Amino acid sequence: MFKQIFTWWNGATLGALNTIKKRAVFVGEDSYGNRYFEAKDTRDSYDGRLRRWVTYKGYAEASKVPSEWHGWLHYTFDEPPTKEPMLTHAWEKPHLPNLTGTPYAHRPAGSIVHAGERARAAADYQPWSPE
Repeated sequence: MFKQIFTWWNGATLGALNTIKKRAVFVGEDSYGNRYFEAKDTRDSYDGRLRRWVTYKGYAEASKVPSEWHGWLHYTFDEPPTKEPMLTHAWEKPHLPNLTGTPYAHRPAGSIVHAGERARAAADYQPWSPE
């Protein structure tokens, strides 16, 4: 409860949840469990459009928002993906959030995590040594 009152990075704060509950309607949920809302009216609007919100499931990380929902949040698409799904091509990979700093991050051979050793290359650097 303490984290929800004072920190925004552990999900939505109580103030944000209260505002969303009073002024918005639920629009949909993505495969990550993030929930999306749209304002009932333009009372909070900055530019005459209905405001849109996302409440993250778990840690608040913007890269956890898939492209179709990102487009809706930023008014690229008028209809949410629940009403008008975005067309995908066979060659497109599924969306992944930024994995930097997680156990699933890319760690190439030679990184500190892999003991700093890598295979030698043909044109490897030769350090200068004074004679």
